[in-house]
Amino acid sequence: MKILFVYPRYPDTFWSFRHALKFISKKAAFPPLGLLTVAAMVPEKWEKKLVDLNVRSLVDDDIRWADYVFISAMTVQRESARAVVDRCKQLDKKIVAGGPLFTAYSDEFDDIDHLVLDEAEITLQPFLGDIANGSARHVYRSTERADITGTPSPKWELIDFKQYASMNLQYSRGCPYDCEFCDITVLYGRVPRTKTKEQVIAELDSLLSHGWKGSVFFVDDNFIGNKNKLKKEILPAIVGWMEEHRHPFYFNTEVSLNSADDEELMSLMVKAGFNAVFVGIESPNEESLQECKKIPNKGRDLAASVRKIQEFGMQVQGGFIVGFDVDPLSIFDRLVSFIQETGIVTAMVGLLNAPRGTKLYKRLSAEGRLVHAFSGNNTDLSINFVPKMNRDVLIDGYKNIVGKIYSPNEYYKRVKNFMMNFNPQQAKVFRVNFDDIKALLKSVLFLGVIAKERVYYWRLFFWSLFTRPKLFPLAITFAIYGFHFRKIFEEQVMALR
Repeated sequence: MKILFVYPRYPDTFWSFRHALKFISKKAAFPPLGLLTVAAMVPEKWEKKLVDLNVRSLVDDDIRWADYVFISAMTVQRESARAVVDRCKQLDKKIVAGGPLFTAYSDEFDDIDHLVLDEAEITLQPFLGDIANGSARHVYRSTERADITGTPSPKWELIDFKQYASMNLQYSRGCPYDCEFCDITVLYGRVPRTKTKEQVIAELDSLLSHGWKGSVFFVDDNFIGNKNKLKKEILPAIVGWMEEHRHPFYFNTEVSLNSADDEELMSLMVKAGFNAVFVGIESPNEESLQECKKIPNKGRDLAASVRKIQEFGMQVQGGFIVGFDVDPLSIFDRLVSFIQETGIVTAMVGLLNAPRGTKLYKRLSAEGRLVHAFSGNNTDLSINFVPKMNRDVLIDGYKNIVGKIYSPNEYYKRVKNFMMNFNPQQAKVFRVNFDDIKALLKSVLFLGVIAKERVYYWRLFFWSLFTRPKLFPLAITFAIYGFHFRKIFEEQVMALR
């Protein structure tokens, strides 16, 4: 068999980092971890190619070469995925599809030959067996949760490492919480399933053996879902491995805000090399947290928890949502103030939506308020239900938030606020390489000479260079991120209504 793995293109959003990637001469933030893992599950003797549309274009000869085209995608990649499917159909090539998009919206892709849905550890092998027997079915599904201690390491040799800004690794699936708007528990359940420390170390070994050094993102939706195992087994093993190999990586991941309550956990994460965490904060309004059942955030001092994580030496990247039924009109100004005061430089603010299968989706469906499918895009101003707040007021308020927090004045003020108090403890905070030097030179030329925020850029440049020289690379990184966020706001958000 010849298998072509195709990863659809992401649209330009805050998460794409497209404008930032140009400074470091990279094409994409991360490689397609799911497809690379599936590639390791198909027979070794089969020929395999991967085309990541975020890195290069798909040509007809790629499709003609294959016996089967395997596609996996997130919801936000729907449009690109549809285009890939149509091209394969035109060339009369059989398609196999799986992953979150096709699992949630299989009814939209009935023309695909084989839908191998849910978790590949369960559904892929029956499909491969049926191929061998000439009796492959249209749909393969299972409600069973996979034991990921048998999941193989990704097939890294299918990618060009030079095209990506960071590598990724999955340690766990599932989240113990059940926020109303989140589809993670729909896809993966509420009982976190984890890999062994041997698997984690083997994946780190594999990345290092392929020549990678630098950023590695643990893609877990809640890395601390099983804190006891993390503290007793996984983090100590990573600490030992990092020391043995002279700290070739630095890590970031996603955690719930209650990680701030466990000082032992945070200390171990920092010692292991974690320097940033993404946290779903959602809202400074307590009633909104109650509405969406954001258990880890309810009844706590959100700002104090953010500062505590920062004080331990990890940057907090925050996720925020507006559009809850109980959001007051003051939420827009309150959210801007919260972001500025806490120094959350990378603040991702989105409009509330209801992914299919979530508790929110079911509630809104029962109330007759759903209007169309969830796009997955955090910049297209789509809301797939009728909000309680006037829609125009909500849209204008959202635009006001994003416009303010990424305006040069407020953004650079927030960067300085954060950096004044940030004291990372990692053995190696930054590993400067040739790409970083190119990024610095490009930032000087573009942000320091051409861009409209050049005055703010030079103030941060010299302030960090002379007062926080250890954090100078981080200052340049933040300046580049800010440029990306502003471009997306101007080109995507403000262009829509």
